[in-house]
Amino acid sequence: MWNWLAALTLAAVSAAAQPSLPFPPGEALEYTVNWPSGLSLGKAKFTAARSDPDEAGRTQWKFTFDIDAAIPGFHVLDNYQAAADGELCSIRFLKKLQHGKRVANEEITFDQQARRAQRKTLGGGGTSTLEIPECGRDALTFLYFLRRELARGRIPPPQRVVFGALYEVSLRSAGSETVLVRGKPVEADQLAVTVKGPASEAAFLVLVARDEARTPVRITVPLEPGSFTMELAAE
Repeated sequence: MWNWLAALTLAAVSAAAQPSLPFPPGEALEYTVNWPSGLSLGKAKFTAARSDPDEAGRTQWKFTFDIDAAIPGFHVLDNYQAAADGELCSIRFLKKLQHGKRVANEEITFDQQARRAQRKTLGGGGTSTLEIPECGRDALTFLYFLRRELARGRIPPPQRVVFGALYEVSLRSAGSETVLVRGKPVEADQLAVTVKGPASEAAFLVLVARDEARTPVRITVPLEPGSFTMELAAE
């Protein structure tokens, strides 16, 4: 009897200690990919899933991002897969992309205790080791971490994020905007994002709804031919 009560109490305390996350397990967000003129280029999709707890009560999150968009002479075909723990610290990241003639296919595994990540080029390529910060994150997991922080009323400070190499990511508030989402006006916060890597720098905008899930409703991304916009599609 006492063992049962102790186990129940421990489970309750453990559940209370788990950080609340604004996005639900099983979330799937679909986007239309548009050129600045409004021309539709293709589709994109984010998904989030949570595993059942293991014997120690630990769960994993699995995130995916797929995009298939094209203009004449330039095709974007990407697939990203990430696994993270309950604190949204990365475990594994798979990156497969095609941007025109540029292609990449690699796997990154994270050793959070050693603060290292091993990058391996798939298909016979080499390996390299990256020094990561405490609770290192890949780029896809970082997006969900950002949503969690916004739900808690704060913007994350500048930090290094893994996307093959290490990139310094900085965010700042750029005001708010009312946008049409699924035919309805939605108040959204606009974030200006700057990403600096070893040999490149990019800036883009993210509009995040003020709902409980802090849903991204519009993301403007620069690519070689020009910027395109991903807009949350109708259900």
